[in-house]
Amino acid sequence: MFNAYYGNLISSHKPTNLINLPNFPNLMNPKPTWLDWARKIQAISQIGLTYAEIVYDRERYEQLAALAVEIFAHYTGENSVAVAKALTAQPGYVTPKVDVRGACFREGKVLLVRERSDGRWCLPGGWADVGDVPSEAAAREVHEEAGYTSVSRKLIGIFDANRTGEPLSANHAYKLVFLCEIIGGEGQPNHETDGVAFFGLHELPALSEARTDARVLAECFVHLADAQRATWFD
Repeated sequence: MFNAYYGNLISSHKPTNLINLPNFPNLMNPKPTWLDWARKIQAISQIGLTYAEIVYDRERYEQLAALAVEIFAHYTGENSVAVAKALTAQPGYVTPKVDVRGACFREGKVLLVRERSDGRWCLPGGWADVGDVPSEAAAREVHEEAGYTSVSRKLIGIFDANRTGEPLSANHAYKLVFLCEIIGGEGQPNHETDGVAFFGLHELPALSEARTDARVLAECFVHLADAQRATWFD
């Protein structure tokens, strides 16, 4: 059933780029109860299919996988193809994804980039890749999205993406935000961004809240003012 259900839905599509997993616009904070249930059902089914050896067990996990897709599709209004691609993009044991962000400051203002996808602003960053050192990944994202060369100096905080920003992704994610020092380069957007600028805490533009929300930025400014502040975590 798993192969018949998921296979027919996604066999004609290339594997999903993990960096571009969709955020479903109907998944808004506060997190709805059904989202918790659907995520858990999908995780149980995928973990079970990873390890199950008995055919009858696999059939039951396949039924759970189909149920998770059905729940997501019903509540988000998305078609089953988009849902199946999002839920199966990361094979194997299901864990939260990791989003890394770099907070760079100049003259007391924070560096933000404007996302082409929604026209809103956020800290430069994105999904960490397999094999990445998190601090180096954050500095790489700053360079790729904003044009500046930087070095990560401190971990500002680890934020649960279920509790920061909207809309919510189909996937659970943690955000690792690093305080970075600019050591070179110049402001230059890329194919994902079309604006690069520095903003004070009280002059923030419209934020791409699923990527960076006001709570995260407030913590960044506090760490700028207090070098001894401990790493923040949920």
